[in-house]
Amino acid sequence: MDAIKDIVTDLMQGLKNKKPLKDDPAIILKKVLTKKELGHVRFRYFRRGTLGIAVDSSCRLYQLNLKKSQLLSRLVKKSPQIKDIRLYLGETA
Repeated sequence: MDAIKDIVTDLMQGLKNKKPLKDDPAIILKKVLTKKELGHVRFRYFRRGTLGIAVDSSCRLYQLNLKKSQLLSRLVKKSPQIKDIRLYLGETA
């Protein structure tokens, strides 16, 4: 029983000390979007090169979809691992 407790403690310490990666898509997204845009979006997932972003309103979703190709090109410059963006209406809180 003590061995399991030690393993869990070590695991939790490792997670606390973990620093975000340089190429973390959530951090890159914060660098690419404006402060106004960041107030209305939230990073949701990054799978197989696709970045999932939830947008809080249909108006903002439409505006970001108009700028999607520009946004994608800026993201790719920062991190070539990003291949596509999926914008969808969802909670940002």
